[in-house]
Amino acid sequence: MPDATSWDGKDYQARFDALAASGMDVHGEAAFVMRFAPGSALDAGCGTGRVAAELARRSVAVVGVDRDESMLAVARATSPSVEWVSSDLTALDLGRVFDVVVMAGNVPLFTPPGTEAALVASCARHVGAGGHLVAGFSLGRGYALPAYDAHCAEAGLTLAARYATWDLAAWSPSSDYAVSVHVLEASFQNP
Repeated sequence: MPDATSWDGKDYQARFDALAASGMDVHGEAAFVMRFAPGSALDAGCGTGRVAAELARRSVAVVGVDRDESMLAVARATSPSVEWVSSDLTALDLGRVFDVVVMAGNVPLFTPPGTEAALVASCARHVGAGGHLVAGFSLGRGYALPAYDAHCAEAGLTLAARYATWDLAAWSPSSDYAVSVHVLEASFQNP
C-alpha cells in the first residue's frame, strides 16, 4: 500500500462496508482464489483484510501482510483470528510457503517505481510447489503486463491464465484491468 500517511483504514473499509450493505458482492477476489481449493493463502498487500478475512471464513489458513498500520489496525479489530503481519512486501520473508499468494486491489501499482521486480520476487518466494501467484491490477497506470510477466518469469513463474475481471471475464489487449495467474515452475520450487 502507499505511504501510511495517505491512508485511513477506517475510511477505506467504510467504502467496502457500504458496497456490501447495498447488496454488492465484495468477495470476488476470495471466490476467485477458492477456485484453486487452497489450504493456505498469503494476502499480500491485504489492506483492511477484506480478502484474507473472507478466505479464513471459507476455512483457508491465511496470513495477511501490509505495511500500513492504519489498515492493519482495522484488519486486526475485525478479524482477530487471522495472522496479520506488518511488512514491506518487497522485503517480505515469512520463512514459509502457501498454496496461493494473492495481490488484490492494485497492489503492484502501490509499489514505488523501480521496486516492482523485488515485489514479485518476494511474493514468488512464498509460493509453494504447484502453487499460484494471483494478481489483479489496473492497466495503463505505469506498470505494464509485459514488465509484470517478465518479473514473474525471472522469479520462476509461468503465466497460466489471464482475465479482465475477478469473475473470469475474458481478457483482451484492450482490457483496462488484468487478473493474472502464474504458476511456480518445477525448477524453482521454494523450500
